[in-house]
Amino acid sequence: MAKITSIEGRILYNSRGSKTIEVDVESEGKFVGRVCAPSGASVGKYEAVSFRNGRPEDSLQVLKENSQKFIGLESSDLKGIHDTLKSFDNSSNYSEIGGALAFAVTIASMESASKALDQPLFKTLSNESSFKFPFPLGNILGGGAHAGPGTPDIQEILICATGAKTIEESIETNLAVHKELRSVLEKEDPNFTNGRGDEGGWAPKLENQKALEVSAMACENLGFTLGKEVSLGVDFASSTQWNEEKSKYVYDRAGFENTTSEQIDFAADIIEKFKLIYAEDAVHEEAFEDMSELTAKFPNTLITGDDLTVTNKGILSKAIDKKSCNAAILKVNQAGSLYDALEFANLANENNIRLITSHRSGESTDSQISHIGLATKSKMLKVGVVGGERVAKLNELLRLSEHDLIRGMAEV
Repeated sequence: MAKITSIEGRILYNSRGSKTIEVDVESEGKFVGRVCAPSGASVGKYEAVSFRNGRPEDSLQVLKENSQKFIGLESSDLKGIHDTLKSFDNSSNYSEIGGALAFAVTIASMESASKALDQPLFKTLSNESSFKFPFPLGNILGGGAHAGPGTPDIQEILICATGAKTIEESIETNLAVHKELRSVLEKEDPNFTNGRGDEGGWAPKLENQKALEVSAMACENLGFTLGKEVSLGVDFASSTQWNEEKSKYVYDRAGFENTTSEQIDFAADIIEKFKLIYAEDAVHEEAFEDMSELTAKFPNTLITGDDLTVTNKGILSKAIDKKSCNAAILKVNQAGSLYDALEFANLANENNIRLITSHRSGESTDSQISHIGLATKSKMLKVGVVGGERVAKLNELLRLSEHDLIRGMAEV
């Protein structure tokens, strides 16, 4: 097996223009894995710390001081790479080195191993003999932490071509809805500037209900029926509305407040009216019992934990015990290392928790998460619709459609 011969990092910038870390892992002096870490804007309380002391430079310094510890390790030994990282960070949240560093080192190591083995990354990460494409899930209208004042409180309205038979059809459909929504918004507001949020979703000055209505209209204008050819999803990102002192969800932009029961009804009404296939973080990140109410009520909707579960195996175990979700976001940098994330994925799959592998709002142009989505049997890949850093993941899926190990689309 290929052994690591060098490892080095550098400071680069993500799609928001913020500093981040890129790492190169080289095996046998010629097989280079290169990964640039993303970062989130809507960040769960319990996810891994991105950088040591909040500074990419400090995480990079940690790598420089410890790079020799990786030399001679097999690049395919994911647990060995993980354990080496933990040997100089015994924190529970990667605060000593930064989760971004753990993310970049572990994925770059596996990419280097894949090149040495002359096989795609998804195959190196899995022992499966066949794979199915996750459905691309993309932000078509954004608000909350991903867009500016005047946009909806709801953070993301998403599109998924649930009736698509191929990955090509799925991507084309998402793009068509995104384009049609711009036309709808321009008719609603002749002064709409075509502004977009962090993830490429349109960022209009609309309240929540109207934003959902125009998104549905865009689908219907193209001849699609919601819940059949296409389905909408919503990331409520409700922790951003939760006010601990008031014990209420405060919707500043829309001008109302919800009690816990009102929030559950608020989310349920949207799920029912717009036939959502996907509802993420409909209540705040510690409201396990409230999430279980929605999960029980909507078994055919992906009631999804993100801030709730933060790609953390221990927290997912709690969610499983309380039946708080039937789906969960997998974001490797929430967990820290790829080893941690795959442990989370295994637990989810063992307990019929459907996985959605996801990008972050501050992204790089890397495409490894497309492979991670395949390897973890994810049902969806949440990677946006437009923007170079988002399209990079979609284009990688199109390249992978040429691979004979991948047969058809996943069952949502």
